[in-house]
Amino acid sequence: MFRRIGAAVVRHPVWTIVAWLIAAVAIVATAPGLPSNSDESSFLPKSYESIKAADLQQKAFPSAFTPSAIALYQRTDGGRLTAADQKDIARITTELGEKKIDQVQKVVPGPPSKDGRYALTLVQMDSKNAGQPKQADAAKTLRDDVKQLAKGTHLDVKLGGSAAQALDQQDSSKRGQALIGFGTFAIILVTLLIIFRAPILAVLPLVLIGLVSAVANGLIAYATKLFGLQANSSISSILIVVLFGVGTDYFLFLMFRYRERLRAGDEPKEAMVNAVGRVGEAIASAAGAVIIAFLALVLSTLGFLKQMGPALAIAVAATLVAGLTLIPAVVSLIGPKVFWPSKSWQKEPENARFAALGRAVRRRPALTAVASGLVLLALSAGTLGYKATFDLASGSMPKTKESMVVQDQMQKAYSAGAAAPTDVYLSSTDGKPLDKSGFAAYSRRLGSVDGVAAVRMSQLNKDGTTADFTVTLKYEASTDQAIDAVQRVRDAAHGGAPAGTEALVGGMSSIYKDIDTAVNHDYRTVFPVAAVLIMVILGLLLRSVVAPWYLMASVGLGFGATLGATVWIFQKGEGHSGLMFMLPVIMYLFVVAIGTDYNILMIARLREEARAGREPREAAGMALRHAGPTVAAAGFILAATFATMMLAGNSLLTEMGFAVSFGIAIAAFVMAMFFTPSLTALIGHAAWWPGHGDRAEQDPAAQAAAGSGQLPGARDASAHDPAGRGR
Repeated sequence: MFRRIGAAVVRHPVWTIVAWLIAAVAIVATAPGLPSNSDESSFLPKSYESIKAADLQQKAFPSAFTPSAIALYQRTDGGRLTAADQKDIARITTELGEKKIDQVQKVVPGPPSKDGRYALTLVQMDSKNAGQPKQADAAKTLRDDVKQLAKGTHLDVKLGGSAAQALDQQDSSKRGQALIGFGTFAIILVTLLIIFRAPILAVLPLVLIGLVSAVANGLIAYATKLFGLQANSSISSILIVVLFGVGTDYFLFLMFRYRERLRAGDEPKEAMVNAVGRVGEAIASAAGAVIIAFLALVLSTLGFLKQMGPALAIAVAATLVAGLTLIPAVVSLIGPKVFWPSKSWQKEPENARFAALGRAVRRRPALTAVASGLVLLALSAGTLGYKATFDLASGSMPKTKESMVVQDQMQKAYSAGAAAPTDVYLSSTDGKPLDKSGFAAYSRRLGSVDGVAAVRMSQLNKDGTTADFTVTLKYEASTDQAIDAVQRVRDAAHGGAPAGTEALVGGMSSIYKDIDTAVNHDYRTVFPVAAVLIMVILGLLLRSVVAPWYLMASVGLGFGATLGATVWIFQKGEGHSGLMFMLPVIMYLFVVAIGTDYNILMIARLREEARAGREPREAAGMALRHAGPTVAAAGFILAATFATMMLAGNSLLTEMGFAVSFGIAIAAFVMAMFFTPSLTALIGHAAWWPGHGDRAEQDPAAQAAAGSGQLPGARDASAHDPAGRGR
């Protein structure tokens, strides 16, 4: 099938390119805008308690005051606020409310800090648009206006709160995307120049994948609108890396085989047809594994991951189609001039590093398997110390951003939980008014919970059927202590609810608690489903029941090693309280899915060598010799492109960038290079049971090809250098 695709594309390269250009223009011109949402609560299903509490709050207290922005005042000299300062703060608060800024519903003064050094202005916005870009725009206007109003006073004022965090996150994301995009381009360009010494080959994947990126983003926007998915600004940064990293991988898989066929004496167009025919199945299987793994995220209960899964699957699918059509068409049109001015494509290089590695694996497969396995196990030990953190806002931007400075200062000046209090809503189950005489006892019960700083009955709805008890925790909303405390508050609220009533606990800590529950659900659901589906793809590719098991076991070890190393670097080394909560899910999917690409490429080449009549150990050695350079180059580029995410300047993308790049490096340079081929050599022919896919074909042409060092199929075979030199 893949040979037929290659032949059709090479026969009509101009029409293939024109079809891509027409599709790109049509999709980009008509695609809807991609919405964005930074409201953490929107990532959860309606069945969770925190979301039920938010819905109840909307019905029972539609005009309840919930600040979306907080202006924090202090004197420029750091001293206590004077009476004149208090008058200035009151004036600023009044004038800010009179400006009638879009989305702003109410502006009121907040309580002063106990030490008298800080004061607040609280701003309520339309709750229906929480997390939407229009509230970030309102926060920008508020920030500019409040600073302007404070001019000529002794006050320093900063704007924080959820709307300001959305604004700062948006700005940080734009800067991060620019850095990631530039870093990705630079790494791909420089690495390809070093590998091929050909400027056309270095620039070509950037141009072609740029076209694919435009198509993929348009298709993602269509899917987001069609299926009503949530969007998040971090997805754009990840998409850049996935498109260019994975696209360059498939480009390299094809170009290394194209160069190999040219060296074997194929005519240029036939060389491309043979390259697509030979490596097309490996590319399709690798892309299939990635797409399946990403689509498994639709089983997630988190809107963020539900959006990420289909988006990344669409990106990889577009890259796969380009890898089998657009890239072969363009390269076949250019021909061997694509390698200009280098002449190295015409002959085997003298370098024998990968040939030497192949001989080492062939001679001592058991030692190689044990040594590489021990490295993975040792790194995996770090997983025992893993902890999660749930503050997506601060994880998505540097601590120096104004909203983050406000959050830190409020934690010191007020109770740490004052910026995001927890609300307990006590409702009558029979529609009758609540008995107010029990409110004091209920408040005392909630106040006695470990981790609670204060409790007050703040409001009662007009029918008297729902009461709002505001609970201030001792801890910042996203910390482990706050999440543990809110569970204790839930237990007390539910267990102490008077007869005929029920309680729901809302607020940010309650949302984070439910996110924690949702992530644990995803671990039990997404992980196994993705693993089983990838194993099915491996089984279909290799026509084997045995090989997929140890291939997935090796990938599992790679995941453990990656998570363990990330824990040691960031929790132990950098002193982070934990890793971002979604990191293990994302890491699993990237490391397992994309890391499997290299296992697939290596095991597919190993099967080719075995079909040429070689015994298992020799086939493993030859596979490493021939596929090793491709895996090394592709693994380095993909790991380096993911590492550019560390340039974004926030902990979420820094942790994600390190973890995924490290995992891919482990997948390429430990699993695919040593662990997988050595295990396959040790298991021998049994690795291919029941299909015996490694058996040499017995027809005379195949025997002749094997005897001459070529794969079956005459000119559609991989030539082997009789001198035993590396590629």
